[in-house]
Amino acid sequence: MMRRLPWPAPALLAWAGAWLVYAALQSTLGPLAAWLAACFLGVLASLLATPWWRRLAVAAGFPLSCLMLWGPGGLAAISPWLWLAALGLLALVYPLNAWRDAPLFPTPADALQGLADAAPLPDGAAVLDAGCGLGDGLRALRGQYPQARLNGMEWSWPLRWLCALRCPWARVRRADIWLADWSGYQMVYLFQRPESMGRAAVKAATELPEGAWLVSLDFALPGVEPSWQRQGPGRHSLWVYRMPLGGAGEAVVHVPEPEETPYEKALRELQERR
Repeated sequence: MMRRLPWPAPALLAWAGAWLVYAALQSTLGPLAAWLAACFLGVLASLLATPWWRRLAVAAGFPLSCLMLWGPGGLAAISPWLWLAALGLLALVYPLNAWRDAPLFPTPADALQGLADAAPLPDGAAVLDAGCGLGDGLRALRGQYPQARLNGMEWSWPLRWLCALRCPWARVRRADIWLADWSGYQMVYLFQRPESMGRAAVKAATELPEGAWLVSLDFALPGVEPSWQRQGPGRHSLWVYRMPLGGAGEAVVHVPEPEETPYEKALRELQERR
């Protein structure tokens, strides 16, 4: 159940559960034993999360919140109105309907090195950064394709506004990347999350024209062999796919999985029809 919830809902549930356990047990077991029990619950819940940084976030959330509240100069004395204001700001930057997408992780400046050689585009080609955040991906794309027509889509209007300020040479608009039409682009760049890649594969296979490119930082399309892949600087890897998925020079690899998601099923059926 926890694995099917959009992030950060599993972390919020785990933290709330830890605080409930602490509140329920401290009168009978004492504060220290109740605190240890709540921490143990957080560690157990973290085992259901992937990748490693989510496990760390789930496990560390409760003890860190205690430190922030009760440590020297703790936050317990802050007015509830300030907490509400902070929550409202978070909702503006990261709306609830965007929880299934990746949080704000900027694209490193050198993460797309070599992309122009592996996926050449003609001058004036339309390139989309789907979920452009603050514009770091657009800047990296501009370094590879200085003659391309760069476009960004971002659902959060504060991020969209800031991205437009940072990237005045790009067309940045507020849009849902999963509802917007990708058919007019010769390349779509994504820096999403593992859970989104099946959905991205289906959308790219059904909307991107033949010869177009789908580029993903860090996360591969499930069951599809890339046209080009490399391990970049640091921990980042780059996955490049040419349309049509499963076409010539792009072998489909069916990897058996315990539970096939609807997006992966739709992609498999599309490829089998071809």
